[in-house]
Amino acid sequence: MPYLLALASAICYGSADFIGGVVSRRVAAIPVVLISQAAGLLVVVLLLPVLPSASPTSADIWWGAAAGLAGGTGVALLYYALAIGTMSVVAPTTAVAAVAIPVVASVALGERPGPFAVLGILLGIGAIVLVSRQPPPSSSESSQAHRATGVGTAIVAGIAIGFFLLALAQTRTGAGLWPLVASRGVSVTLIAIAAAVRRSSLRMSTRLGALTVGCGLVDMLANALYMLAAQIGPLSPVVTLSSLYPASTVLLARAVLGERLSAWQKIGVGCALVAVILIVGGGT
Repeated sequence: MPYLLALASAICYGSADFIGGVVSRRVAAIPVVLISQAAGLLVVVLLLPVLPSASPTSADIWWGAAAGLAGGTGVALLYYALAIGTMSVVAPTTAVAAVAIPVVASVALGERPGPFAVLGILLGIGAIVLVSRQPPPSSSESSQAHRATGVGTAIVAGIAIGFFLLALAQTRTGAGLWPLVASRGVSVTLIAIAAAVRRSSLRMSTRLGALTVGCGLVDMLANALYMLAAQIGPLSPVVTLSSLYPASTVLLARAVLGERLSAWQKIGVGCALVAVILIVGGGT
């Protein structure tokens, strides 16, 4: 069950990224992130009264808040890295750093995946790198300088996102969705401050606004699925499966937008499928 939940979260994360990417081609990134995250927060708050009663402890709330602080910081740094660096380098660097943090932490805390699961985790990390590859722009001294800058920021962004994943995994199943309320409340506040400092306009067409809200709802569903999977299953395989979301993003781009997959991306998708089989079959 935790592996199915993790795979479902990967599909939702990838779908949310795809929708957000489509909207961000027409609207600035910060308004898209702010509105989508606020929509996710609102729907969770509205759902709380109709969901089974939960009993979050102060630790659950603090872990959720820490996740929001780390996640909000990571998203902001990721967008900055994408703006100043080379996307084909920034995206996989961030993804691998994000996976490494919870995997290393779980092993340090005593988790011991089986040999096939370990192989699947390593193959999954490789798949993330390959699927995230995009054709690089024409080389120049300027682009090389930007690439170096982007890598440093991407690593920090990945570390922050990794701590987001790790923090959510520390919450209890009895806490319900309250850790996500705390997490999203903190991240929305951070992004709202960034939007105010940059004086970003939140105006967009009704169609783009609807897509942005939908992006936030799917992203929140992804967070809920991941959190539940991490609460009931071994962290290192779960976080690896959840982090295979770039595969669903590129497949959606192929199906909806007709974008062609590069040879490396096709290999990455194949590696992701094999990684899933190894992790699910290998157990811990």
